[in-house]
Amino acid sequence: MKMSSQEENWSMWMRAAMGGDAAAYQRFLTSIAPHIRAVARSRCRGFGMPESEVEDIVQEVLLTIHLKRGTWDDARPVGPWVSAITRNKLIDVLRRRGRHISVPIDDIIETLPAQEQTPEISDRDIGKLLGQLKTQQREIVQSISINGNSIRETAGRLEMTEVAVRVTLHRALKALGALYRGGVRED
Repeated sequence: MKMSSQEENWSMWMRAAMGGDAAAYQRFLTSIAPHIRAVARSRCRGFGMPESEVEDIVQEVLLTIHLKRGTWDDARPVGPWVSAITRNKLIDVLRRRGRHISVPIDDIIETLPAQEQTPEISDRDIGKLLGQLKTQQREIVQSISINGNSIRETAGRLEMTEVAVRVTLHRALKALGALYRGGVRED
């Protein structure tokens, strides 16, 4: 694979720098920084990362190049080595951010699906549905879902274990869902 003249210069300057030429090292770092910045900017955009991360990535890459320059194989072009470091630093930034990607809503609003509208259920319908439950199920649903009491409070009042209240609540909500889908709304 043929190297570009820019990559040839980078490799030449890096070889000279490894031999102790400080001026060549300065030329290498000055020349490679815009390339790293362009790659970092492009990748940040691709991952929805803010532009403000670019300079931090560039600085981290340059520092890593300085600290790890002894690992570069001077028989190979320096460009792929620098690209690998840039990629790894970008991944490090993504990990530190916890994979939270922020994309301005204006950029994607047209591609978002419309939210499915859930029809409102009237108090009368709720009463009908609750009336079809077993007494204990109805009391638990009213206590937790309607009155806002905790599982613990409900269990204490009904003299049940918390596990039994959870199981009964789950079964009651499942039954309510089936009743609702089955036709209370067809009036």
